[in-house]
Amino acid sequence: MDDDLLLPRPEGLYCPAGDFFIDPVQPVARAVVTHAHGDHARVGSARYHVARAGVGLMRERLGTSATLHEYDWNEAFTLGGTCVSLHPSGHILGAAQVRIEGCGKVAVVSGDYKREPDPTCDPFEPVPCDIFVTESTFGLPIYRWPPMSQVVDEILDWLDECATRGVPAVLFCYALGKAQRLLAELATRTDRTVHLHGAMLRLVEAYREAGVHMLPTEAVGESARGKDFAGELVMAPPSAAGSPWMRRFAKASTGFASGWMQVRGARRRRGYDRGFVVSDHADWPGLIRSVEDCGAKRIYVTHGDGEALIRHLRENGHEAFPLGALGGRMPELRGSEEGD
Repeated sequence: MDDDLLLPRPEGLYCPAGDFFIDPVQPVARAVVTHAHGDHARVGSARYHVARAGVGLMRERLGTSATLHEYDWNEAFTLGGTCVSLHPSGHILGAAQVRIEGCGKVAVVSGDYKREPDPTCDPFEPVPCDIFVTESTFGLPIYRWPPMSQVVDEILDWLDECATRGVPAVLFCYALGKAQRLLAELATRTDRTVHLHGAMLRLVEAYREAGVHMLPTEAVGESARGKDFAGELVMAPPSAAGSPWMRRFAKASTGFASGWMQVRGARRRRGYDRGFVVSDHADWPGLIRSVEDCGAKRIYVTHGDGEALIRHLRENGHEAFPLGALGGRMPELRGSEEGD
């Protein structure tokens, strides 16, 4: 039975054979945490098992008093009756897939992942397994990401346009993962300074401390009131849109970098001037490719609307099910402002 390795419970996804939870939503005795986004890493658990590559971000998220057990990629460790190891997922810095071996089977919980190259984190590593739990945040055929070089071209063209008009360019993007990726990708083409909302400062610094090369940045502080940001790039989290913080950029052109910008009309509905299609999750081809690469006999789908993905996988000979088919009960999950 698959539920001897994986079982949904109110606290989160549980491994009975190892007596631990993966990304629990409530405090537990033993948590294996895939990455530092707020909908995966939550405070309060007694012990956390995490990838060493992302430990700086985990400290930012969980606090200095949290008990962290750090592991290199592919380093095996024992929890209960299982052998566990962590493998890169390509989502953000230090994001991991969890490989669990026990009861004569191997299960891999992918966490969040993407297949496109990203200069800020280790690339996705296909891990052979019998059971694969995949996300499906963008689990519809419409979602197909353009090359990042194209997105960088679009952003730089927008900046040139804003400079010509004499207005700031305020780019909204998620503070952890997306902001750092954009800063690193843009650094391959320019050396201009980017102005950051305060919510991004420590997270950007954590990436620098991990050795990630990005554009130079400055904080947009209270001292910036009255400063002319004409032709300058400013980055802020989506929560800053419409806030008092934006009053200093009254004449700004606004953009949003997100996978949701793939859908026609999404930019207009959200009220942005420009939309840039870039995501830290797998697109439709990436999801299909990852299932094929792992060679799993059975696929469980979670996060997002997985019906289309399940149907496609079944039509192509896979045993595919929603994660809830394992039984038990998964908690109600609220969306994160960091995870697309």
